[in-house]
Amino acid sequence: MTTQRRAPSGQGPSRRSSSSRTRTTSSTRVQTRTRARPAPTRRTVNVGTGPAKRTAAPRPRALTGRATVLIVVFVALALAYTYPLRVYLAQESQIAQLEAGQAAQKKSIADKQQQLQKWQDPEYLRAQARERLNYVRPGDKTLVLLPGSGTAASTTGNQPAAAPDRWYDTLWNSVRAADAESPN
Repeated sequence: MTTQRRAPSGQGPSRRSSSSRTRTTSSTRVQTRTRARPAPTRRTVNVGTGPAKRTAAPRPRALTGRATVLIVVFVALALAYTYPLRVYLAQESQIAQLEAGQAAQKKSIADKQQQLQKWQDPEYLRAQARERLNYVRPGDKTLVLLPGSGTAASTTGNQPAAAPDRWYDTLWNSVRAADAESPN
């Protein structure tokens, strides 16, 4: 079995000498040869021999056939997924709108049920009849304010309120007032 020494960097066998070494093991004889490193050469500048020739480095190809096919496939996939994605997003927004509308309807239903419970209470019913319809219980005295008069008239529950002027009475009174003011 042969063991090779590794360089301090851990890469490959170390190069110690240019001669070949022989190693003997108990069962076989193995020869390992190492190459000698060439001596470093000195670079010189060509003076007077003309312009230096440039060697062209191989250029990487801009787009290979595989890259082109891959780009085409990605574009096709992107185009194929845009329509379903747009439909999905539109449906999500529609669902959100419907849920908001449903929540508003549930709130409205709860409010209506609460009002219904109020109207089923007899005391609430009486209070609303007094407030909205000016109903009076027998024996109660009410105070009715007439619009525009600025004075309050007190009546009992049995007497009706004063009737407002009829339109033709108002018209006739305005004609009389105009005649009284005229200088004729």
